[in-house]
Amino acid sequence: MTQTPIQSTGRLRLTDEQVQTYRREGYLIVREPIFPQAKFEKLKQYFESLLDNLDVGQRPEAMDVPHFVHPELFEWLFADEVLDLVEPILGPNIALWSSHFICKPKGDGKRVPWHEDSAYWKGSLEPMEVCTVWLAIDPSTTENGCMYVIPRTHDHGFSDYEPVDPAKNVFHTEITPSQRKDQLAVPVELQPNQASLHDGRLQHGSPANTSNLRRCGYTMRYMPSYVKHTPRCDANGRPLHQIYLARGRDLAGNHYADPTRSYPELARFREQSGKKFH
Repeated sequence: MTQTPIQSTGRLRLTDEQVQTYRREGYLIVREPIFPQAKFEKLKQYFESLLDNLDVGQRPEAMDVPHFVHPELFEWLFADEVLDLVEPILGPNIALWSSHFICKPKGDGKRVPWHEDSAYWKGSLEPMEVCTVWLAIDPSTTENGCMYVIPRTHDHGFSDYEPVDPAKNVFHTEITPSQRKDQLAVPVELQPNQASLHDGRLQHGSPANTSNLRRCGYTMRYMPSYVKHTPRCDANGRPLHQIYLARGRDLAGNHYADPTRSYPELARFREQSGKKFH
């Protein structure tokens, strides 16, 4: 797809010190509101409408890449408020890698085992440079299963994994204990419309939500456009993922999808293949 380049606004939202913190620790917490309140409330209402229309039996933790079917979400995914947040880290040429509503219902929200996002993307991106914006839709606290990160674990991104109980965990595997330092884990507590940023290689996870308060976040994942995307395919050779040019121009010869289109067939291919890319 040919897309007219969208230029930087020049209104970058991170200081040099914040960028240095992100690069050193592998994550950063942003306390200032990400969106104007009315724009945030519109996103929350849109999420609620998706939640109300989940297929029978679908868990709310599994609302993966909703923008493939609901292009209305690009109002927020391509918003200057978000792109100005990641440009100081990624540079002015930015691609959207993925997005995911991760909603833990009150009482029985599943645990997210310790993992690196990069482990799910190995072979698809080169180099492995992804910044996730974790936008809090609900309060995210230690009480209702907020994300924990292990600082400074983003130097590799491909630990060894072992199986865990899928009835209790969002994913089926977890980083082996010998390759973690759980005692160094830091809770990332956020109020609605606040966000954290984390490197795709950082070790992180979250406990189950047994509280009486739902916990939802919207992960918006971006990469520099010099990262080469090699899509995985199903048994029939059909690509199972696609990316979008969010700002600037392509630098890797990637193919970009049309943000004005819905791709329900792609969502079906992914579901039929049992592929999730986190």
